Amino acid sequence: MSLRSISPLDGRYARQVAELGDRVSEWALIRARVRVEVEWLLVLAPQLDAAPLRAVYEGFSDTDADAVKTIERRTNHDVKAVEYFLRDRVPEDVRELVHFGLTSEDVNNLAYALMLRDAIADAWRPAAEELVAGVAALAESARAVPLLSRTHGQPATPTTFGKEMAVFVARWRRQLSQLDGQEYRGKLNGAVGTYGALVVARPEVDWEDVSRRFVESLGLTWAPLTTQIEPHDWIAELFHSLARFNAILVDFDRDVWAYISRGLVRQRPVEGEVGSSTMPHKVNPIDFENSEANAGVGSALALHMATSLPVSRLQRDLSDSSLLRNGGVVVGHSLLALRSALRGLQKIEVDEVALGAELEDAWEVLAEAVQTVMRKRGGEDPYDQLKALTRGARIDGDRLREFVAAADLDEADRERLLSLTPAQYTGLAERLVDRLRDDL
Repeated sequence: MSLRSISPLDGRYARQVAELGDRVSEWALIRARVRVEVEWLLVLAPQLDAAPLRAVYEGFSDTDADAVKTIERRTNHDVKAVEYFLRDRVPEDVRELVHFGLTSEDVNNLAYALMLRDAIADAWRPAAEELVAGVAALAESARAVPLLSRTHGQPATPTTFGKEMAVFVARWRRQLSQLDGQEYRGKLNGAVGTYGALVVARPEVDWEDVSRRFVESLGLTWAPLTTQIEPHDWIAELFHSLARFNAILVDFDRDVWAYISRGLVRQRPVEGEVGSSTMPHKVNPIDFENSEANAGVGSALALHMATSLPVSRLQRDLSDSSLLRNGGVVVGHSLLALRSALRGLQKIEVDEVALGAELEDAWEVLAEAVQTVMRKRGGEDPYDQLKALTRGARIDGDRLREFVAAADLDEADRERLLSLTPAQYTGLAERLVDRLRDDL
């Protein structure tokens, strides 16, 4: 970490996203390009000993990356620099086969696909699953803890804390399920997607089949029909998925923040931490605030890239080249958001006493139950009767029971309503948490 870093991902938060340096950095991009070039050379020259060639990218070092960058300063072309770097490391009789028949985009699109695939699979996805599992555990432990709902910020029908957490888990799992079907696509078909140079050089070869087998050997999905660039639609799909997951995360962060603000969720102080430079008592929900901020930054860039990358002038322009370099930033901020939320989650606990006290002060929320039971029997507009009693007013249990005692009700319904408390009025909330088990 350098204090002169411009991006907080490389500065303040570098240690929290450190593994991305091996997956979506400039160094990682150079290594991925070298990998593609080596593997393509092995297709063209299968007689070569693969082990020492693959060692070039498998053991790729900072010194190697510096060597490529030194060449790039002369060529002013990053992919050509990789080609020249590799030509010096292969047998002389096959040097002209390095980068044979390719355009730079054949190398770049495959390199970016490999980088994003590995960054999601190795870094983002495990963190997402850890957070979802943590919230699922919280949902299970608090499945029966009554909670006063707030709709429009006002007291509303009670639920349970666990059920509300379960909603987030179900939403996140749906996004993860969609990500399971995410394609990481790649193409290798020459300057404008016609295999032109390859066909002229070796017309007897089925270049479409060679291309397909090569792309699939990298663990990617073959894109058979492109311009000079792979159209990036799959990247848009991936980043839309990340943005949706992040949107749910922001929703979660804000709700937990609100529960903390209401005193319903306590934060465990961490020894040595300071909440405020002037107010010694403060234990601020900074992890959830940090998560919200980074999820927002990641989503903003993700959505910009998702709507910009699929648009290219004619057979190509260079706007995507600069934009693609920010893919790691999307993953980085999204990963940081996950880890901040997880850190916050590990510090909180539900205050059941506080939740109970809030419910005990909100008997008016039973108006829904009373008027619904009264409507079952018929009679003179029960809704308006309860509206007159409770709208904008605070009533206690005694006042509500007086109303129920005098209401036109079946005796069984009356007894049930007279014994009902806000904490008991949670419907199927506790049982609904079991839906999470159905998803597994």
